[in-house]
Amino acid sequence: MDTVEKLTTCYRKLMGSVPEGIWFAPGRVNLIGEHTDYNDGFVLPFALEQRALVAAGHRDDDLIVMHAMDLSETVELPLSNLNPGGGGWAAYLAGVLWALREAGHQVGAVNLVLTSDVPLGAGLSSSAAIECAVMAAACDLFGLEIAPMERARLAQRAENAYVGAPTGLLDQAASTLCHAGHGLFMDCRTLETAEVPLPLREQGVEILVLDTRTPHSHVDGEYGERRATCEQAAAILGIRALRDVTNLDAALARLPDERMRKRVRHVVTENDRTRAALELAVKGNLAGIASLLNESHASMRDDYEITVPTIDLAVETALAQGALGARMTGGGFGGCIIAWCPTGRAEHIGSAIRDAFEKAGFLDPSWFTAVPSEGAGRLK
Repeated sequence: MDTVEKLTTCYRKLMGSVPEGIWFAPGRVNLIGEHTDYNDGFVLPFALEQRALVAAGHRDDDLIVMHAMDLSETVELPLSNLNPGGGGWAAYLAGVLWALREAGHQVGAVNLVLTSDVPLGAGLSSSAAIECAVMAAACDLFGLEIAPMERARLAQRAENAYVGAPTGLLDQAASTLCHAGHGLFMDCRTLETAEVPLPLREQGVEILVLDTRTPHSHVDGEYGERRATCEQAAAILGIRALRDVTNLDAALARLPDERMRKRVRHVVTENDRTRAALELAVKGNLAGIASLLNESHASMRDDYEITVPTIDLAVETALAQGALGARMTGGGFGGCIIAWCPTGRAEHIGSAIRDAFEKAGFLDPSWFTAVPSEGAGRLK
């Protein structure tokens, strides 16, 4: 029995009827542009094949009934009791309905049954996948005409205000707007986007995504501290956001301490790298992106200080084993790396990292070859 059949069967057993539909939204990998989103900068993610699936249908009472098939857990909430601050997995579903209702959309009682194969806590936006799948389901079930970017913004509000995680818009935008075979270049200030062709096979490239299995969470102090430091630096510089720095050396000279200078240097140079990656991709030079990945990782390690020993060992091993470029992806302090590999080498490189982890006494990593995939929608 495949996943869709299992999900449908689970819904029928729990709810006593067949779902009105099944909706999906993918996880994402950020190719480049890390911690630039909340600084009004530039990002370049793409959607993964791994995705959250939500079977959904109307109810005739005032309840939201949510079931996590992978956990065999059910949570029920009255519509009148959707209040920010709820914890656990159900908050990511309930928060979307709350955000829609707060924005004035007519959303009623609903059944939601969830399953997902996006790795948890790996920096691949498992939470955004859930939110965006629920968003797609709610919009269809209740006939809501909401543009894709606005859907992403409402899903982000659910995570920020309801769950309490201060994430930027990158995750939800990628999960909603990406298209198969393409990345998504996004200006996080104007919200303008451009599809970026990623013909990996034609150019002899494959992308290894390796989960170091180091716990990763945005709902902690480190992510919030980095964001607050960036906001403080922008205020000192008299600009709206770090995206507006035009003379990096002059800006750094005005900042009061080395820690803040390092954070600013990462954001400004990462924006430059992301724009350079766009230019290379548009020109069809995917191989040229590899060196930008290496520079990005060094900046996250040395200036933004968000890597950990497992992440650094994975990147170093990937490069030693023939990867063209590699870097941490995601919010940091654990999670995944991506490695830009010659076609046919990703599995070998993943195995070499596993061996290096064993020697270092780390947990075995898991990995897969990433395929740029489609954003949120309804299964036919």
